[in-house]
Amino acid sequence: MLKGINQWCYPDQTPIETVFEYSRDASFEAVELNLNEAGGIGLTVETTKEEALKIKALAEKYRIELRSLSTSLLWKMPLCSPDEQIRQQGIQVVKKMLEMASYIGMDTILLVPGAVSDQVSYEKCYKRSQDSIRELIPKAEKYGVKMGIENVWNKFLLSPLEMARYIDEFESDYVGAYFDVGNVLQFGYPEQWIRLLGKRILKVHVKDFNISVGNGAGFVPLLAGDVNWKAVIEALREIGYEDTLTAELSPYSLCPHTLADDTARHLDVILKKMRSA
Repeated sequence: MLKGINQWCYPDQTPIETVFEYSRDASFEAVELNLNEAGGIGLTVETTKEEALKIKALAEKYRIELRSLSTSLLWKMPLCSPDEQIRQQGIQVVKKMLEMASYIGMDTILLVPGAVSDQVSYEKCYKRSQDSIRELIPKAEKYGVKMGIENVWNKFLLSPLEMARYIDEFESDYVGAYFDVGNVLQFGYPEQWIRLLGKRILKVHVKDFNISVGNGAGFVPLLAGDVNWKAVIEALREIGYEDTLTAELSPYSLCPHTLADDTARHLDVILKKMRSA
């Protein structure tokens, strides 16, 4: 089990080498990069293969593994959009993610499949997002990179049974779940989701959440919220999960490297419990 941290845990303009340096110094073994807009830090929609390989080499210099790739762009270009042009833009973003991941040696990308709104019904979100992802499966197969569907606050896939069905309907080994422990606490129990999703889980995000707050301000550092980490690690052990636990937290406004230090210590506690379970 690897300790991972997402690039988002650092302020937006943090140079990618600094991300690797801070992460290594905090004892992280993996960093999850993000695909950003043109002009962003690190991987962007304009990154070439040569540039991606330089980032890979830089990570190797700092002894950091690059196992997965996420993006915020699919919130702007959702795969469930009623506008075909926007939907195709989202599909192109995912194709770029698959391409970059293959160059760097990542095995998984994170996908937000869409969001239900007053303009996008649940049924339409389900169908359009599946149609988009089916269109992407041949690319995923070509690049040898899997697509992990994340459970997020998007009013969609609100139960583990439904998420399992949604994934199974693709009938592809290249579509699985990217499970976020903290995201599910508002409306469920992460340990139950883990057991029901089982081997569908490709990667795991960790954050904590204070149920009494009940909104975005309720996300707190690991061990400071209401996640039952003992139950979570027992469930991960039961399904045989041995990949990365990647922290995805909001950066500190001062001394950003301190978040990495704190989170690494918190993950050490969680992983120690897993080893002793």
